[in-house]
This record gives sequence, C-alpha cells and structure tokens, in this order.
Amino acid sequence: MKTDLHANIPVFVPHLACPNDCVFCNQRRISGTAEVMTDVYGFLSKAAGELDERFTSADIAFFGGSFTGIGESEMRRYLGAAKRVMEENPKVTGIRLSTRPDYIDENILDILKEYGVTAVELGAQSFCDDVLELSKRGHGAEAIVKASELIKKYGFSLVLQLMTGLPGDTRQKTLFTAESAADLEPDAVRIYPCVVVKDTCLADMMRSGEYEPLTVDEAVFRAAEMAEIFIEKGIKILRIGLHSSDLVRDDSVLGGGFHPALGEMVISRLYLKETEKQLSERGVSDKNIVFEVEKGCISKMNGQKRQNILYLEEKYGVKIKTVEVLSLPKGFRYVKLKNN
Repeated sequence: MKTDLHANIPVFVPHLACPNDCVFCNQRRISGTAEVMTDVYGFLSKAAGELDERFTSADIAFFGGSFTGIGESEMRRYLGAAKRVMEENPKVTGIRLSTRPDYIDENILDILKEYGVTAVELGAQSFCDDVLELSKRGHGAEAIVKASELIKKYGFSLVLQLMTGLPGDTRQKTLFTAESAADLEPDAVRIYPCVVVKDTCLADMMRSGEYEPLTVDEAVFRAAEMAEIFIEKGIKILRIGLHSSDLVRDDSVLGGGFHPALGEMVISRLYLKETEKQLSERGVSDKNIVFEVEKGCISKMNGQKRQNILYLEEKYGVKIKTVEVLSLPKGFRYVKLKNN
C-alpha cells in the first residue's frame, strides 16, 4: 500500500531580526549556519527538483530566526522565491515559517497571505510571564495569545513551539504551559526540553550555579506529560526534542534535555504508563503476559535496551512478550493486554 510522504525543504534564516538574545539561544550552533542565503530561488528550485518519488508533497520551511522581523523587502525576497518555486513545482504545496509572537500583526499577515504562506510557527516557549522574563524573551504570555488568535483568524495553520526546563520553570509551570497552549487549539506543537548550548547566557548561568538544567530523564518525564495533554486533545505533535547533528558534531551541548532519541524515549514512557494502567486495572493472573501493539511499534513499547519490559517484569514478577498485531492502530493508547 502506497504511503503519502511529506517533506520539508528547510531554509535557515539565523538571527536576522531578534531584538535580543534569549538566554538559551545561539542560532549559529542550532541551525548550523550563520550565512544569509543569496540565491534563495536557485536553492529552492534545485531542492524541489530533487524530491524523489517517495514524496508526494513538500513545504518550503523558513526556520532558525524571527522571519517576520527581517524587514519587508528582505522578507518579500525570500517569500517571492518560495512562491515562484511553489507555482513551478506541483509537489510544493505550502510555505511555512517560524517567528516570534511579538513580530505578528495584521500588516505582516497580509504580506504572508499575499505570497501563499500556509503555516506560521510561533516560538511561544512558555505561558508563564516569570519564566519568559528570566529567559529574556522580551514579551509576555499575552503576546502569544494575541498572535495565535490573529494567525488563526487569517486562516493560517498555527504551530506552537514550547520548551520545558527554562530558568524559573517547574513541573507545574510546564503543565500550565501545555494546557494553555492546548486551549488555543493549535494545529500542531513542537516540544523542546531546554538544552544548554555553548556561547549562550544560559551556559554562563549554569557554570555560575544560577541555573540547573534538566537531566535527560527529567526532560523525558516532563515532555511525556506535555505530550499526553496534546494527544488527549487531538493536537498533532510534530517533534519532541532538538534534531541537530551539528550540536553533536562540534560538542555544542553542555547540559540539559538533549538525546538523539529523545522523542522515542518520550513515547516509550507513554507506552509504559499505559501498560501499567492496564496491569493495575485487570490484575496479574498469569506469570506469562502478552502485550499486543501495532506493527512497527515493538521498540517503542519495549523501551531502549528493553528497559520498559525489564522494569515491568521486576515490579510485577512476570515474563512479558510483545507481539505485533496488524489490526491495531498506531499509538501508545493502542497497546493491548492480551486475554489469557
């Protein structure tokens, strides 16, 4: 059966317009580039032409900076090239960008509409004003709400980018942020546990003892709680955790919730929670237990190095086997304790 695959053609626009440095931010290291692209059309046209038969559609995605703050003429240069490529290549079906909540207004959204932008991602990070202030974001939670409502009013797809583990953040504040974000009914979210990167204010704060980053285990725990809120409300999660080979390649990570497989670790934790719920509700009447999962989800259920299975077997004194069942939908909600 053919599966429709969607691709992103990324264009990183690093730090072109940010009015201040957020404590966690070093865009050059995160995006892997500090150069402004000169031939935007040439790059996009080549990338779109190289989409192979696996992909049925693609978005042109402007990430890495505060896109809507780069100045109207420069913004139109990028968007004009993207619109031209979208008109020339039928596989390119959308244009998306990331920006700050305080760089959204009706004039900007009119421009985005003119060039066929389809999705706007807001770097919200937190809905707690004290966390935003300590992180030197330069805006409060109300700016996130207003920008989100305006984006939805204009008919754009809204994506909220959220962080946990920022200065001043707690588990309770993280849950409040997730609930507040869900209340805005975005089309999707990205969840990023805070990572301490070289050459940032946060790195200085960590060295001085002013800031203590999350451990990877803490990051997985908090991200899992956030993810559960969005899953319950039917809000799509585009990504959990940073995806950047450059951070690994030049040893840029000094601390915090960074792991190459963080997203899978979070989903595995949700599987563990669901299996424990089923074991508690139904009881353990047999020493040999079988859990059924959808095809391709055994590794998520078992956990890294089978840690979920080992934990359950030790806690409940049983032996557990995981099997694939084609009829089950994907997702941790669909792990099923098989009847004996």
